[in-house]
Amino acid sequence: MYDYIIIGGGIIGLSVAMALYEKYPHIKLALLEKEGQLAFHQTGHNSGVIHSGIYYKPGSLKARLAKKGSQSIISFCKKFGIEYEQCGKVIVATTENERPLLENLFQRGLQNGLEVSKVDQKRLQEMEPFVNGLEAIHVPMAGIVNFKEICEKMGTIIRRYGGEIFLNTESKSIKETEKEVIIETNHRVIRGGMLINCAGLHSDRVAKLSGYKLDVKIVPFRGEYYQLVPEKQHLVKNLIYPVPNPNFPFLGIHFTRMIDGTVDVGPNAVLSLKREGYKKTSFNLYDAAEVLTYSGFWKLAALYRKEGMEEMIRSFYKKKFVEEVQKLIPLVSEEDLMPGPAGIRAQALRFDGSLVNDFYIKNGKRSIHICNAPSPAATASIEIGKEVVEMLSSYSFVT
Repeated sequence: MYDYIIIGGGIIGLSVAMALYEKYPHIKLALLEKEGQLAFHQTGHNSGVIHSGIYYKPGSLKARLAKKGSQSIISFCKKFGIEYEQCGKVIVATTENERPLLENLFQRGLQNGLEVSKVDQKRLQEMEPFVNGLEAIHVPMAGIVNFKEICEKMGTIIRRYGGEIFLNTESKSIKETEKEVIIETNHRVIRGGMLINCAGLHSDRVAKLSGYKLDVKIVPFRGEYYQLVPEKQHLVKNLIYPVPNPNFPFLGIHFTRMIDGTVDVGPNAVLSLKREGYKKTSFNLYDAAEVLTYSGFWKLAALYRKEGMEEMIRSFYKKKFVEEVQKLIPLVSEEDLMPGPAGIRAQALRFDGSLVNDFYIKNGKRSIHICNAPSPAATASIEIGKEVVEMLSSYSFVT
């Protein structure tokens, strides 16, 4: 009998486990991960950016936990000798129409308590010589890291505390009683006093298995990237982002210098017909049917019809993708981009077609379900773990 059972071996599940042991060092804990390694899906396909929290609504969990989380992640890296770099980023206005949007974003950064600054064209050219821009916001606290390496260290810490991590272990059924949670997996039955659902792409399904009906559904969006060929990596010094399109809920194509020196260019955001589908050809009948029969998806598609079509076109026509890239760095050509990695964003979507823009956490009788934790969740992960542990204080049986 375990005190706590965590489903999900990504950075959120690991952070929750670590936070639990920091507060209750003598607990008995089990972490269940259906894959053969930790951080296999969203965390393992992460962009590697330590976000600042500039984009998020002031007062929201995302804004608060991203700011605190970036400091926590950096402290964690320093403590355990994990390579990171607080390189900073620029958010660039390339047209006059984008200047007011850039100013709005700058004010939001100030409201969120960030040390951001506006830079003119001359200063921007000094920072990123190959960027086409009129002015920019400089976000010095943004950084880069390998989140999978962080997860490996977290796993080591959890095991040292005595936590048991079960890989290749998929939850098949979940039953909550007055006294315990019973989870039947593909290998064994596991009993515990409290369940914490950190299943990411499958978090809504785990909540449903536990007997809870949510007012959201996870819809997977694939982020497709290219990489700059080595000879052109000098075009990007650090992180270069466009001003977000206010008519579209994704950030747009940007340049990310990774901790290993490679430069990712993207993402292109398209619907995935498989929750863990990293290729254009990826398809799962159940996953596809679930999305395509969901009224919330069609309402979202109708709202963003034009932008969604443009994303699809860029997905299949490299020339169109490059045209978007050249708005920021004109010197990039088709030959300069080679196929890169892809990631899946587990985005919670309401029945009315609205995206859940903040982290979404639901309490059960003997469970807590984290059902929307897309970017900047990796940055905020350590603070999300602490937040969940604080939520446990509302349960009378938790000591």
